[in-house]
Amino acid sequence: MNCSSTPRRDGFRMPGEFEAHQGCLMIWPSRPGSWPFGAQAARSAFAAVASAIAQSETVYMLAGKDGMESAREMLPHSVRILPMESDDAWARDVGPTFVVNDQGGVRGVDWRFNAWGGTYDGLYAHWEQDDAVAKAFCGLLEFDYYDAHPFVLEGGSIHSDGEGTALVTEACLLSPGRNPELSREQIAERLREYLGIEKILWLPHGIRGDETNEHVDNICAFVRPGEVVLAWTDDRADPQYAYSAACLAALSHAVDARGRSITVHKLPLPSRPVCLTAEEVSGFSFEEGEDVRENGERLAASYVNFYLSNGGVILPQFGDPNDLPAAQRLGNLFPDRTVIPIPARDILVGGGNIHCITQQIPKGGPVRA
Repeated sequence: MNCSSTPRRDGFRMPGEFEAHQGCLMIWPSRPGSWPFGAQAARSAFAAVASAIAQSETVYMLAGKDGMESAREMLPHSVRILPMESDDAWARDVGPTFVVNDQGGVRGVDWRFNAWGGTYDGLYAHWEQDDAVAKAFCGLLEFDYYDAHPFVLEGGSIHSDGEGTALVTEACLLSPGRNPELSREQIAERLREYLGIEKILWLPHGIRGDETNEHVDNICAFVRPGEVVLAWTDDRADPQYAYSAACLAALSHAVDARGRSITVHKLPLPSRPVCLTAEEVSGFSFEEGEDVRENGERLAASYVNFYLSNGGVILPQFGDPNDLPAAQRLGNLFPDRTVIPIPARDILVGGGNIHCITQQIPKGGPVRA
């Protein structure tokens, strides 16, 4: 059911990802313009992610008619496969953002999705099925939801500490392709109402070249209230250095909703750029109005794009010397979870990574208005 109020007015908040989950939403990949060679390699990577998450929480995998058979063949029986059409597989961005109250109630928030920029700089021309996913998924699991349309937002553009503070990037939320009719303060007020938060920490940038206009979930994430990981390089010749340094400067002066300064843990980026190959590019099939990939294009590879399951840190790996140091650092930050490394290049070629293809469902149950 569509709630007529807002989460903040009803006493709901967006929890931190590190809080307990009942499950995780994913979408089985099929889109030829995102996943080369019939999405076979991508499906293997998605299955590995789903299997890792399913060790400690329920995975709900949405699959359209073109992918249903392969999903049933490749996914473990513990994964719940649900029939639903979508335009692509970015569950973080098209699925509902879930909010909770102090009584254990869970509701969804249905943002407007416009393919990361609509007619201004969106990545494909038709996104109607994607925009319908959040409402439909809430219906399948019998969660009430808040309809935030026409406000444009993606789940990858927000991170919450669960205690009143959210992380965002200016590059994304102030992009002309999102909500150009709204001022920065008006955008902030929408976030406060629909996330149940009090304080927004605005970072200037994300990962350079991130085609989502630099989502925050690729550059910075809460590991607990008052502490974040920040994607970092010491190489001043890398264009990313200036982006990460600007974010570090912003965080060094920031105070969260509870008055705490922010402790920043630097998480290394891959030691060398991760780029598309000519072979990978040859496997794409683009439709009219879709963003086209190019040989040698640098991908927005980042270890910050991990998923926190109840029992694990599901961590992308790139076959890079920094794979192990990143895993060790996150293992130290999450001593009660097991770091589960997943080879993720075949997800990255689609434009995002493990956090982008997952959306946590907090522990709790439906609550009626």
